[in-house]
Parts: sequence; C-alpha cells; structure tokens
Amino acid sequence: MGQVIVRRLAQRGLKVVAVARSENSLASLVAEAPGTVACAADIATDSAIEAIAAHLDRPVRMVVHGPGVATAGGVRDAPTQAVIDAVNIKVGGMLRLVRSVDRRLARHSRLVAIGGHYGFEPTAYAATAGVANAALANLMRQLSWAYGERGITAHLIAPGPADTERLRRVAESRAALAGAGVDSIYAEMKRESAIGAFTSVEQIAWAVELLLAEEADAFAGSTLFMDAGRRRGLP
Repeated sequence: MGQVIVRRLAQRGLKVVAVARSENSLASLVAEAPGTVACAADIATDSAIEAIAAHLDRPVRMVVHGPGVATAGGVRDAPTQAVIDAVNIKVGGMLRLVRSVDRRLARHSRLVAIGGHYGFEPTAYAATAGVANAALANLMRQLSWAYGERGITAHLIAPGPADTERLRRVAESRAALAGAGVDSIYAEMKRESAIGAFTSVEQIAWAVELLLAEEADAFAGSTLFMDAGRRRGLP
C-alpha cells in the first residue's frame, strides 16, 4: 500500500520522503518514483523523530502514516506484547511522525493516518488491528483540535479489508476460530461487503491524494470510511 501511495504522489510532482527501517527496502521504490527520497528510520522508536526531520528541506504539505502491524490472532490468544507493539507502531508512530515535521507544517497541511475497518467494527479474531486502529482514531481527533488553530487538518482513512497477503493471514486466524477452511472464510469476508468487494490499495491512494485539495479542509477531524459498504451501524 505504501508503495502505491508514494508512486501516486510522486506522479503528481511532489517530493516524497519515504520512511522504512532500512534504505535497502526502499531502493526499488526510489528508482521507480522520481523525486522520492529514502529515509531509514524505525517509526516504533523516538529516534525516528530526528532521523525524519533531517530529511526535510521545505514546507510539508502532507504526512501519511500507514504501517502494518502483526497479525497475532484473536483477543483470547493474541500475545499481550503484540497488542502493545501494535499500539506503539500505530499511535506512537503517528505522534513521532507529526513531531518530526511540526516546524515544517503550514496552513492546509494534512496529517493523514490510515487505520482500518476493525477499529470501528470489533471482532474476536483481529486483536492487534482492532485495538490499535481504535486508539488511532482517537488520536487523530485529538490532533485535529491541537493543530486546527494553525489551519492544519487531521484525517483518518479507514479502509475495509484490502485483498493482500496480510488479509489472508487475518482469514487464517478467523478460520482457526471457526474451525473452517481459509478459502471459505475468504469468500465469506468478501460477501460482508454490500457490493461483494474488498477495498483496493489504488482506491486508498486515491483518497490520500484527494485530501491534498484545499477543499478538503471541510474533512478536518473526520474519518473517511472506505469499507465497500461493510459498516451497518450509524453514523
């Protein structure tokens, strides 16, 4: 997902600072996306703040935080440390990212986090994603108020399950709980959408780019649900 977002923003002509634990993991992306700079930093540690700040030389229009967290099973058996690590990466990581760019932010800058469906629709089989994304939603609302007076807006993008290898691991955890086959669970998960579809990474990248418009000020503090019609509750 991160690679697709970087390519889309680079195609728009933006300079992108792509962050990962090692530059080697970013080498191909930098080669494919002109204007992209590799930044080796571990967003799970406070050392990332200075490491990212050192790569900035101009105003920051947008930060995008979308790390994946370990799929550690359901709430009954997921290791407590896995849940703690997930919150650190999602919530702590977003805080570190914002603090690294704070002095470079200006009016209409965007703080964007990619959370997920399970933060709003609790299940018994996705403990790390559910807990961490719920906490992330609260953080983004707090950032909206903290930075709003500067004309800086915060946004949460909450996509439904995307058809990725990570989703397959979630399906495996769900299948284990249900005593069913993974393929049947995968098909059932697709049917949970009103249109019988998973969200694509391209659709998520489109939403990120959409928030660059000045008109997106109206989305301040909001959550953009991109779940292909999975949510049944109101609002």
